[in-house]
Amino acid sequence: METFEEFEQILDNGYQIYFTYLTNRYLLFKTTENCYTQKLIHVGQKNPPAKMAMVTKKYIMEVFPFMEDLEYKYDV
Repeated sequence: METFEEFEQILDNGYQIYFTYLTNRYLLFKTTENCYTQKLIHVGQKNPPAKMAMVTKKYIMEVFPFMEDLEYKYDV
């Protein structure tokens, strides 16, 4: 897995990233400076989190080490 700085650069370049976190599958993309949108794609447990949330860079930094099965998509 790449470093967080490389991960952040990929988001800055316009890529959307699918990842698994705590059995749930998400889509993450940059919305504005230090602001990202996280969409819940697949629920892997009871009592799922919100289907869509605005998250900060700090949140992504905290979750990054636990992300699994990263998948990159560039939508032009």
